[in-house]
Amino acid sequence: MSTSELAGLGLPDVETLAQLANQFFTALPSATPTGTSLPAGLPPGLSHLSSPTAAHPFAVPAASGVDASPLSAGGFSPSLVPSTANATPAGHGQAAHPSLPSGVPGARGYEGIPALPTLSAPGLVPNSLPGDVPLPSNPAARTETVQPVLTLNPLDWGLPSDKELADLIALRSPERTPTTGHALAAGAPSFYFLDPALGRGARIQRPGQQAQPISPQSNGFKPPFDVNLVRKDFPILRERVNGRPLIWLDNAATTHKPQSVIDRISYFYEHENSNIHRAAHELAARATDAYEGAREKVRGFVNARSVNEIVFVRGTTEAINLVAKTWGWANVKAGDEIIVSHLEHHANIVPWQQLCQRTGAKLRVIPVDDDGQVLLDEYAKLLNPRTKLVSFTQVSNALGTVTPAKQIVAMAHSAGAKVLVDGAQSVSHMRADVIDLDCDWFVFSGHKVFGPTGIGALYGKEALLNEAPPWQGGGNMIKDVTFEHTEYHDAPSRFEAGTGNIADAVGLGAAIDYVNQFGIDNIGAYEHQLLVYATRLLKDVPGLRLIGTAPDKAAVMSFTLAGYKTEDVGAALNKEGIAVRSGHHCAQPILRRFGVETTVRPSLAFYNNCADVDTLVGTLHRLAAQRGRV
Repeated sequence: MSTSELAGLGLPDVETLAQLANQFFTALPSATPTGTSLPAGLPPGLSHLSSPTAAHPFAVPAASGVDASPLSAGGFSPSLVPSTANATPAGHGQAAHPSLPSGVPGARGYEGIPALPTLSAPGLVPNSLPGDVPLPSNPAARTETVQPVLTLNPLDWGLPSDKELADLIALRSPERTPTTGHALAAGAPSFYFLDPALGRGARIQRPGQQAQPISPQSNGFKPPFDVNLVRKDFPILRERVNGRPLIWLDNAATTHKPQSVIDRISYFYEHENSNIHRAAHELAARATDAYEGAREKVRGFVNARSVNEIVFVRGTTEAINLVAKTWGWANVKAGDEIIVSHLEHHANIVPWQQLCQRTGAKLRVIPVDDDGQVLLDEYAKLLNPRTKLVSFTQVSNALGTVTPAKQIVAMAHSAGAKVLVDGAQSVSHMRADVIDLDCDWFVFSGHKVFGPTGIGALYGKEALLNEAPPWQGGGNMIKDVTFEHTEYHDAPSRFEAGTGNIADAVGLGAAIDYVNQFGIDNIGAYEHQLLVYATRLLKDVPGLRLIGTAPDKAAVMSFTLAGYKTEDVGAALNKEGIAVRSGHHCAQPILRRFGVETTVRPSLAFYNNCADVDTLVGTLHRLAAQRGRV
């Protein structure tokens, strides 16, 4: 392609393309399987691949206390490893980590910290190209102890054509900015993926079978995302705190909102604002369509069978209280037992205590081990014919422990009990599937999954919802009212009395759209690798004690630092622009199980990167050093 032709497309000239091509090849992971040869005529940028024994830069053993398998049932590719490019503010940077080669995204570290071992993940198969989407060789093998190293097949490497290279540059250019138009505008997505058409399909190879190209969308996977481009979708990440760029590590408390969610809520108030249902005018029709459309998005997000099983509420707390004060009041009697786990948030303890006080039922607690994992053998001993309900969290907000939810549900059902699953901390990290879980109720909050505050959802099996008495009385939930008698609608209307939070329900639908564009499996895999990275570095901070070290964890890292109150650590981090939660996290029973009243709790989301972790750990090292001099 000539220089004039490139210019006509608005692309760089040939000299600039050549320079960018060298940079592109230089950044490729340096891995060559033993016994293979490379194609002849490689450009200088690939000369470092000539050694057949070079270790893959992303081959890293699991950090102690964290399962190195991805959080989802799939794998990860090198391009999912967090990038720090253009993300470290002045004064926050550190020297490159000695164990990672230059040019590798995320290769940052600290003077005096031992070399970070290289990451690996179980159940992965070789990739054909950097950026291809790997598939699990055994999706069920999340607890394998074998740690095969990711490798690349150099025979599949083909130099990109002029058009492919130009397309890559257009897609990956750091100057590219997010779309700011309205979320409903056709053809205006505000998310970023590598176009699968530009690379080869991911390949999976089984014993005795030749590797075959398959679609990157197989098994629910989508092409991996660039975290630095994702960050551009969140305007608040451009905020400065105490003169420092904001580093948001308080995601377990609330997540930030992408521009598409902010725009959608604004659009509602500008063009659709009306009460829903029953009115004959245009705006009521628009608002009703938007609201009920959001209900359908929630249904799909949790894989419910019908929109009639989705009730909009203020959030997880209201959803649990709704079940306790409707189904609970009607069904729990004196002598019955309700089981919760030691991991629970206060919102999944207090409503059941109140129900027990009202009815004479008894509250029983599933204990946990010293890593923060529920003890299933002890749980089995608690189940008996008096067990009426089991209510537990899928992910602990204080420790990050991922509970064996499907097994807990099945054991409860075998005893004849109903089950509520608290998904507040899980929905932004892993796939929610109420059919697969077979839970009777599932609850979550919109603000935990990049949506607005003041909105959430209760899933309930339709028959259970319709058998329960209404939660509140008023308009919208009635079929007919006389002074002598009221006839109620079936679910979901029977639990949505009065004017609900219409705009934020629509915003929640937009947040679900945003998450679905990336794929929750990709998000979970990326966050898990970031968690492994962060856990490894935190363990090297002198005097730091991690609270909660279960092998299966979501992106929460609670800790204490010797010589400091947790609020003092939080204040010191805030001076560096780092937002964490310090306190009891509305989970006092589980913290007391570990002999502490409060912890510092950094928590991750998929817009965080290694630079965020580096700044956190660097500040903690300085605090530890200052304590040593006092």
